[in-house]
Amino acid sequence: MPNDSPSSHPMLSCTDRLAIAWQDFLILCGRPLFGWIFMQSGWRKLMDMPAFIKSSLTDRGVPVAYGWLHRGAGRIGHRYWEFTGANYRAQHTQFWKNISMMGGQVLLFVTAGGRYSIDALLRRK
Repeated sequence: MPNDSPSSHPMLSCTDRLAIAWQDFLILCGRPLFGWIFMQSGWRKLMDMPAFIKSSLTDRGVPVAYGWLHRGAGRIGHRYWEFTGANYRAQHTQFWKNISMMGGQVLLFVTAGGRYSIDALLRRK
């Protein structure tokens, strides 16, 4: 679903042309870059599941049951409101980083996969 309309501001016309011309390639590059943090974090948890369950779930009072009584990851992992000083700032930053990544996911959902995606391949068949 390419966006061929130019920006509303003339000073951005150069970047608009670049974004339009390279849109599919940039989406192809951006998706794995965006997903890397999820892969890295998930892999670390999978490689030491007992430590993850203890430090990230049970020590924080989160019931360890699949699909039952779970809270959002931000409320589990980065409860900045429980800290002070440097720990407050670090957890606050991580909490809002997670919120911004949700925004990125919404943008990727809206832009679709682009020409070089599994979605595009399936549409051709």
